[in-house]
Amino acid sequence: MHQQITLEKKFRPEIEGLRIVAALLVAVYHIWLGRVSGGVDVFFVISGFLITTSIVSRYNRTGEFRFLPYIMNLLKRLLPSVIVVISAVIMLSIFFLPRSIAEKTFDETIASLFYFQNWQLALSNTDYLDREQMKTPLEHFWAMSIQGQFYIIWFLLFTLVFFILKKKARWNGVKLLNMVLGSLFILSLGYSIYLTEVNQPWAYFDVSTRVWEFSLGGLLAVNLSRIKITGLMGDILGWLGLAGLLLTGIIFDVSTMFPGYIALWPMLCAAAILISGNMETRFGVKSFLGSKWMMTAGGLAFGLYLWHWVLLSFYQYHNPETPGLLTGLGIIGLSFMLSWLVTRYVEQPIRSMDIGVKPILLLSIGLITNLLIAGGIYYYHQASVPSTDDDFNFNEYPGAWAIQQNMDIETNPDDYLPTVAEAKEDMADSYDDGVHQTRTQGALKVGEYGVTEDHDHTIALVGSSHSAHWLGALQQFADEENIRIINMTQLGSRFSTKHTSGPQKEWNDNAIKYLQDHKEEIDLVVATADVGLADYPEPPEGMVEQLNRIGDDIGIPVMAIRDNQRFGFNIVEHLEQYGYEETRKKMAEIEPIAETAPWDRVEYKSPNVHPVDYTEYFMVDGEYEPIIGNVLIYYDGGHINNTYATTMGPVLKEDVMRIMEE
Repeated sequence: MHQQITLEKKFRPEIEGLRIVAALLVAVYHIWLGRVSGGVDVFFVISGFLITTSIVSRYNRTGEFRFLPYIMNLLKRLLPSVIVVISAVIMLSIFFLPRSIAEKTFDETIASLFYFQNWQLALSNTDYLDREQMKTPLEHFWAMSIQGQFYIIWFLLFTLVFFILKKKARWNGVKLLNMVLGSLFILSLGYSIYLTEVNQPWAYFDVSTRVWEFSLGGLLAVNLSRIKITGLMGDILGWLGLAGLLLTGIIFDVSTMFPGYIALWPMLCAAAILISGNMETRFGVKSFLGSKWMMTAGGLAFGLYLWHWVLLSFYQYHNPETPGLLTGLGIIGLSFMLSWLVTRYVEQPIRSMDIGVKPILLLSIGLITNLLIAGGIYYYHQASVPSTDDDFNFNEYPGAWAIQQNMDIETNPDDYLPTVAEAKEDMADSYDDGVHQTRTQGALKVGEYGVTEDHDHTIALVGSSHSAHWLGALQQFADEENIRIINMTQLGSRFSTKHTSGPQKEWNDNAIKYLQDHKEEIDLVVATADVGLADYPEPPEGMVEQLNRIGDDIGIPVMAIRDNQRFGFNIVEHLEQYGYEETRKKMAEIEPIAETAPWDRVEYKSPNVHPVDYTEYFMVDGEYEPIIGNVLIYYDGGHINNTYATTMGPVLKEDVMRIMEE
């Protein structure tokens, strides 16, 4: 006889009401406020509560916990709506989205189908909380992916717990679960607080920063029956929890604080509601959340979450302004209708199937459907994307060279390279080679380009992605001048002395050590020297100290490139969606960087540091341009694409050779 784990399982009507409140919060904040509401965190707590209750109850009843029945039950609940929504997005994307957004959506479709969308977004440097980034219709599937990964983690966790209980019959199951779930809660919360501080966009999508939210739900499931409070206190606690939840996005600036300790607020609000709902009272929050109409709406909460973002995304591609009241209500109403249709005619028939009869069949249907959709996306992607002519013609597409040669510049908005479909992938070779590092990588990766043997000169390209995008310019003349290029770059990491902890400090320290150890062979360091925003009329102190350190202490000449203007919106996507003239107008609305170069304001500049300013190569007649010399300049909102960087080669060559010869 296996050991029973004492756990109360009963119908909790208030959970359905809480689900619809959470879903509506997500929708309302997305549609009208463009902020995070805390609703997703509530979903995670509820998921942790329900799945823990289900797993333990099944084990108490059968003494078994097998993977196939467990995963089949989950697939029956989750897969039908997911397949329908993703299929609809694919069809709509082909016909109604700009190609660049459609391709990004197709990439995310594969990730969404196979539950790794959160990692896809993290690796593509997506900031879910940045309103200026154009969103795909499937971006919200990051939460579904985290939930799917959580279910696998929970299977492994409870398999281990049940194994221990069978081997150690005298161990108390409740105490063991509390110890395991409590440890997960503490470790994951601590990591979430740390990573949110160090790299918040990544932390937002990392499943390990979210496990504590599911753990809280699990702890509630195990201990709820043991929490005793009076009727009045329970009523007050429940209503305060609901009020606190509704106000989460208003009280807190979640754009920079989630999912760290601030996420405790909506989660504890949800916990208060669950604790209150465990009591039978007349005036408690359960009477509202557990009412018939709230329970009915709660059955549509999952579909509302899936559909509202899809509809909002397609609407905003053609109407970028915040939806009005009636439009927003229309999006919510249509989301409810689509959710009801899918629930009634897809989900319910599948849920009624007996998983004990043909479990493999259902799983196979789901996987085959996924593979067919994935194959269709791949075929469309490969068949529809044009490729750049390998024989790049500087005369027809001079880019920056047109400014250097004082050519008459007449932009043809219908004939430029790279195409918008290519531009988002047109990055420096260091990206494809895995040499350009992520924010979380402290160990230094060094890549070599140009002439790697029997070279006359060695240049070290060092810094963030705003240094990395100059690699193509250096490669353009590396063979001609017999130059080896050493690439040491990290995403989002300023080359600065001011990093105090974490991977960015480790990476900076390692980069400096490498330069110190190889100073005899390095002729020049090339680095971005400031920040291309109007808020930075002077370079950050740490960047000045770092470059002066290289020039004075290490003794290597530094070519300090002024950062180009950063625009805060995706120029490539805007160009495709709204056209050349509208993109120029939007670029003109951005507060420009100062006319005086930041390094001209520096009090002390090492004689070995040589500032250069290429701002003129991004402008025509004093106005910023998305296209110069029939070459699209950017691949996002401020990074130079590799094609335009290549046309900057002759420009950089003059300064590089001059500095090395001094």
